[in-house]
Amino acid sequence: MDQSARYADLSLKEQDLIKGGKHILVAYKMKPKSGYDYLGAAAHFAAESSTGTNVEVSTTDEFTKGVDALVYLIDESTEEMRIAYPLELFDRNITDGRMMIVSFLTLAIGNNQGMGDIEHAKMYDFYVPPRAVQLFDGPSVDISDLWRILGRPIVNGGYISGTIIKPKLGLRPEPFAHAAYQFWLGGDFIKNDEPQGNQVFAPLKKVIPLVADAMKRAQDETGEAKLFSANITADDHYEMIARGEFILEQFGEFADHVAFLVDGYVGGPGMVTTARRYFPKQYLHYHRAGHGAVTSPSAKRGYTAYVLAKMSRLQGASGIHVGTMGYGKMEGEKDDRAIAYIIERDSYTGPAYHQEWHGMKPTTPIISGGMNALRLPGFFQNLGHGNVINTAGGGSYGHIDSPAAGAISLRQSYECWKAGADPVEWAKEHREFARAFESFPGDADKLYPGWREKLGVHK
Repeated sequence: MDQSARYADLSLKEQDLIKGGKHILVAYKMKPKSGYDYLGAAAHFAAESSTGTNVEVSTTDEFTKGVDALVYLIDESTEEMRIAYPLELFDRNITDGRMMIVSFLTLAIGNNQGMGDIEHAKMYDFYVPPRAVQLFDGPSVDISDLWRILGRPIVNGGYISGTIIKPKLGLRPEPFAHAAYQFWLGGDFIKNDEPQGNQVFAPLKKVIPLVADAMKRAQDETGEAKLFSANITADDHYEMIARGEFILEQFGEFADHVAFLVDGYVGGPGMVTTARRYFPKQYLHYHRAGHGAVTSPSAKRGYTAYVLAKMSRLQGASGIHVGTMGYGKMEGEKDDRAIAYIIERDSYTGPAYHQEWHGMKPTTPIISGGMNALRLPGFFQNLGHGNVINTAGGGSYGHIDSPAAGAISLRQSYECWKAGADPVEWAKEHREFARAFESFPGDADKLYPGWREKLGVHK
């Protein structure tokens, strides 16, 4: 059934839709299956995403037609399709009238991904009008709160050196806490890796008291505040709350030094919102494990990493992993800095839409995956600043001297970039950074040819 007469209006102007403020706009790359008309498939897509069905039904009335999603732009040559979704379409909480990401995804990425006339469709940007921005939670805690705890300026407080306890799985409680203590002697922030939680060989109720003790001892020894991101991910919201409450109780007077990590992609928006609303004073650390199944450039369906990050800010994530933009081990490109900019700035023009955040707190870019002190200067240069959390696992525990020395080398790398110094020359005056060259010789050879001669290092 051709639904283009009802679910498409190519006379609509994007600037008028934005000025009107009554629609969420979504940009896709869409290709219909062979034999299907592009506009017809696009209209079917919009119908399935809103009020339509595959036949005319007797219950449709003029009001229903007034909340149709409308295709307002197509370009078959570039596979461009944009749809305007009226705000009235989206489900709202009965408790407080607020909007929810789960409803946005149900419509914009719901059944339309499996329709028989669609070869593929991938959301790559969306626009949220001011009224909708007001109706999402947004972050309650941001990086400025961590800078305050660390005794830094709350504006441009700079790089937070962090790590992930390695190996990813396998340490028992005492070795785990000892590994945390070793890093905290030089660094700021430790996070659970995404699978770490309550394994039978490392029960959470035994691990957490030991980690809290390790933090206190490291703080006493260094005179510096330390931070820990504890994984409260679970299928059951009551289990999440139980974990969170136990963790805060164990850290006691240093409970504000604790972030809560949630696996937001595999756990879903409900998990993120539970953590955001039940623990509004804790930094909400969104780990995006599994996202590559839909966000990878090789995936033709779903949505991009840019879209995922933008949604995380609306949900209230204090920080989200954004990849390493091609400087670490994960898939990515230098232009992925747009993923950081959309969540940390109050105004940004993305791949399709300009977005104003109207004062919503920022979400911190968290950088993780194969980073070490040698890779950081190029990363900072590409991003343009160092106001990020970096969790370098191998980059810390792989340092030739100690995890603390690895942490210090990360800080020294940031200072090197800030000073605009040549890294090899900087290494001559900063021992931990210099030893990073010997710790990661493969990276050193690739990034800084001739470093051995300049630093007097021999194989």
